[in-house]
Amino acid sequence: MYSRLLILTLGTFSVGTDSFVIAGILPEISRTLGVSISATGLLITVFALSYAVLSPVVAATTAHWPRKRLLLGGLVVLAIGNVLTAVLPSYGPVLASRAVAGLGAAMFTPTASATAASLVPPEKRGRALAVVMAGLSGATALGAPLGTVIGSEVNWQATLWFVAVLAVLGAVGIGVLLPAVPPAPAIGLRRRMAPLKDARIGFTLLTTVLVFTGLYTNYSFVAESYDRATGGSGTVLAALLFVWGLGATVGNLGAGRLTDKADPRWIIATAVTVAAVDFALMPLTNRHLATAVVAVFVWGVCGWASLVPLQHRLITVNPAHATLTIGLNAAATYLAVSASGLTGAAGIALLGAHRLSLFGLGFLVLGLLSSAVATRLIRRGAGRAVAPQT
Repeated sequence: MYSRLLILTLGTFSVGTDSFVIAGILPEISRTLGVSISATGLLITVFALSYAVLSPVVAATTAHWPRKRLLLGGLVVLAIGNVLTAVLPSYGPVLASRAVAGLGAAMFTPTASATAASLVPPEKRGRALAVVMAGLSGATALGAPLGTVIGSEVNWQATLWFVAVLAVLGAVGIGVLLPAVPPAPAIGLRRRMAPLKDARIGFTLLTTVLVFTGLYTNYSFVAESYDRATGGSGTVLAALLFVWGLGATVGNLGAGRLTDKADPRWIIATAVTVAAVDFALMPLTNRHLATAVVAVFVWGVCGWASLVPLQHRLITVNPAHATLTIGLNAAATYLAVSASGLTGAAGIALLGAHRLSLFGLGFLVLGLLSSAVATRLIRRGAGRAVAPQT
């Protein structure tokens, strides 16, 4: 079972690396394509928006596909998108290639989460989700830094080839090791979208949007927020980001085990509350390297500790629509990531870079309120899900 889950993890590792690595090679891409840094930054936005918009569409329109075929297809499309980014000569086509890569990610990650949940008994579902999502959190600690090093030592195109190779290796592993997973029942598009009428699901997705907007508002401008602690050193900043990614991996895996033993609502509430306290103290802790290391680690742990219980809540509320609701949650996450550049810029304009965490804190508090509403609805049985009909 775990060998199959680890193969899915390799796939999410390639997706996560693709999501985060572009930020580390933006200057090189900008110089090669002859466009500004701000224009080059749209490569990140296009990938995130493609993922966010297409995840629920893919989940709704491919539910009748065998899961193994969809997983393989997603990694192949991801690899193709990265190869195109590496070989295309001008900005416009390169920008379009990032949308292709986003489509591959949208095909793979929600399907991988739903497949992992289906491969294990319910009492081990949290751990299975955590193992697969460890690919995303691990990519922040290892994949993105390694890809950045490849870009600096060779060229940025080599970084994209590296991601493509990861995707191909994941596809080969899935082709060899993953058993056939039957598709969902064939139902109409309107019936597939019925979970959106469920208030429990709606407020859980809103929680994801608010919490991850808060978390990534600070991450998008982490260099500016922590320049006092890093002294402007890119190497020290990279080390801080590694600590953040290490914390993300610890939080993700720890939350997976806890979710199988405790009520997910308490895990979500605790993780977001501790993150909020951490953010409230950041204008002080981001002054010195020692306190910055602690703050960044806590940020990574608590931020990613909320992801698995949110997914688990969606699957538990409506198991019949697990693939769709997980896809919607992935869309919500990447909507938050794509919006964080705007919210971060707004926060800096209002409060300054060193107090940016206080702006993100507002979103975390709203996320706590949204999660509390979802919990109350779940306990009351409100917003009952619509059962699928063939």
